[in-house]
Amino acid sequence: MTQTKTDTVKEFNFTKSDFERVRALIYQRAGISLADSKQEMVYSRLARRLRATGIVSFGRYLDDLEAGRLGEEWESFTNALTTNLTSFFREAHHFPLLAEHVKKLRDHPIQIWCSAASTGEEPYSIAMTVCEAFNTLTPPVQIIATDIDTNVLATGAHGVYAIDRIEKMEPERARRFFLRGKGDQDGMVRVRPELRALVTFKQLNLLGDGWPVKGPFDVIFCRNVMIYFDKATQRKILARFVPLMKPDGLLFAGHSENFLYVSESLKLRGKTVYELDGRKP
Repeated sequence: MTQTKTDTVKEFNFTKSDFERVRALIYQRAGISLADSKQEMVYSRLARRLRATGIVSFGRYLDDLEAGRLGEEWESFTNALTTNLTSFFREAHHFPLLAEHVKKLRDHPIQIWCSAASTGEEPYSIAMTVCEAFNTLTPPVQIIATDIDTNVLATGAHGVYAIDRIEKMEPERARRFFLRGKGDQDGMVRVRPELRALVTFKQLNLLGDGWPVKGPFDVIFCRNVMIYFDKATQRKILARFVPLMKPDGLLFAGHSENFLYVSESLKLRGKTVYELDGRKP
């Protein structure tokens, strides 16, 4: 009898109780709210951690994790459950608005925080936009790029990507900001050193007690991360963003995110772009 995918016996037993423990732990650790439909995704990603640690059951893995017997495993656990879907100039409508905004700020150093940097495509897209706005590879900007996932931050700081990551980019822009690999690096591109010098990558948990960033910021990008948080967590994070924004600062959100229902301190400036509401305390 042929065995179908649905009949396949899993390598590890993964119960509903195990899933609920994972949901509670990742919510507590990172504020991520996992839907019931994510059980298979959670199994797939954490099964790799069981193999890596040599543990043969989810129950034992979670027991050891909570008891602190797995060293730095909390970081790997969190990294495994973090979704990092990104691309260069994703949600392209934001970048002309960013260029327009920074051109007004040429009289002082510009501070930008990309709070969900993933593998670096977003902060580098921000850097390219500012370079183009000022027509120089050394514009007056400092970009802080943070993420909870240390693995993707390392990729971003390295600045090396498969060439197909920039295949939809305008050829002139690609030539200006990327170096093509040769030899064993054929098929890869690297962000120019001048561009990498504009971006500082740091690990940051938006639910952490202390944020290793200092405002005030002219621009904050927080795109496509709030969708993983419940309303209470969104409200808490936005309340911490507000005092870090300059009076004329902008907050960029993802296309499916609406902050008006969770913050009274912000008002809509454009399509998923917010500014401080000066009428509100």
